[in-house]
Amino acid sequence: MFNTDLDAIIPMLLVTLAALATMIAEAFRKPNERPPMGLLGIIGLVAAAVTSMYLWNRNALGFGVIIADNFGLFVTFILMIVGILTIMFSSAVVHRDGIPAGEYYALVLFALVGMMMMATANDLLVVFIALEVLSLAVYVLTGIRRDLAGTEAAFKYFLLGAFSSAFFLYGIAFTYGVTGSTRLTEVGAFLSEKALVDNPTMILIAVGLLLVGFAFKISAVPFHMWTPDAYEGAPAVVTGFMSTGVKVAAFAAFARVFLSSLEPFKNDWIPLVAALAALTMILGTVVGVAQSNLKRMLGYSSIAHGGYLLVALVAANQLGKQAILFYLLSYALTNLAAFGVIALLGTREKGNDDLRDYAGLWHTRPGVAALMTVALLSLGGLPPTAGFFAKYYIFIAAISAGYYGLAIIGVLTSVVSVFFYLRVVVKMYMAEPETQTAPPRVTGMGIAALALAIIAIFYLGILPTPVINLASESISTIF
Repeated sequence: MFNTDLDAIIPMLLVTLAALATMIAEAFRKPNERPPMGLLGIIGLVAAAVTSMYLWNRNALGFGVIIADNFGLFVTFILMIVGILTIMFSSAVVHRDGIPAGEYYALVLFALVGMMMMATANDLLVVFIALEVLSLAVYVLTGIRRDLAGTEAAFKYFLLGAFSSAFFLYGIAFTYGVTGSTRLTEVGAFLSEKALVDNPTMILIAVGLLLVGFAFKISAVPFHMWTPDAYEGAPAVVTGFMSTGVKVAAFAAFARVFLSSLEPFKNDWIPLVAALAALTMILGTVVGVAQSNLKRMLGYSSIAHGGYLLVALVAANQLGKQAILFYLLSYALTNLAAFGVIALLGTREKGNDDLRDYAGLWHTRPGVAALMTVALLSLGGLPPTAGFFAKYYIFIAAISAGYYGLAIIGVLTSVVSVFFYLRVVVKMYMAEPETQTAPPRVTGMGIAALALAIIAIFYLGILPTPVINLASESISTIF
């Protein structure tokens, strides 16, 4: 390590260097040459993860605006897992779909830098900068295939994203107007002395505006409109990346800002977040049942999962706080595995993302069907998968905090969601293939990525205690 200021940002610097290396490799490659750009990205991500291990328990502060505490480092590990699995899934998809490899891998890595910065930011302006860095990269990734559906999805995402960024920036301005600072630690210290807040209405407006900005990124109702279209129009591997990485980073910043800095006003914002949680769980589940396109179905599923995470945020007790990190890890692994199967079974001409495309998959690709089944059961919260304990901890946290209504809604919507997950499983095992053409063979790298994700899903579903204890230790550093 060089010095205390640089220590905190070294993981981000390593990923940035990997992104620059892929751009240089793209600039100097010959027309028919295919350099291992994905490998460069994986090296950078592994190096960032190793560096983060050395930063554990050090609470390194970078230039006053980046704090590498255990909470931020835990989220960084999740993001490194998301990045590595995404690149492994992408190895077979990028060239098959005609996606420019250099641009694609560089954008994925730069988006991860923004996500890491967002998770470790100690300043609202840095959160905003990180939000824009990751958003701009994801906007381009959404439309990177340059087809009509992708371009339309990217344009919708961009317009609504810019709109929500304006709300977030106004929230920062109001916060600064009241507290005289944008540093999260200083904002929290100022608000803890409520007598210093001359005009509580101003800070409540700031809370509302910040809530809108975060709610858009986590696809909370009614700020979810972009999600199904963006998920359907983007390449499946990009959809998996943005449905996990963006949500992980956004919830990390959400928890740091609201559970730490804005905690003195939690009696004012908790009812709003509770209402958002209930609406998000209900809409994501009810509308998801009616979907026949698998990517749109998983899009609405992602909305519902955002609602479950909001329940943990509302509970705001120790179990709820640690459940946020455990749920984010479980959800990231599970959703990436599901979208990874969709990406690997697609072709350049056909995405294979409709429900009927999975009819009889057990007969043609039994191994892939089995792996997809595990991912879907985990999304539904069935044991012995990670999704079961992720939801269990959240519902127990809600009950122990006295939010019985949210817990009941969560359990009921979770039960209903099992229907549309099992509908895919039934289609794979009990229906005859509708075409004579078998799905494409999955590459070794794709199978390896799926296997790693499924092993982790079973590990978290059978032995969750070590990870939940680590999550508890990690999130305690922001309080």
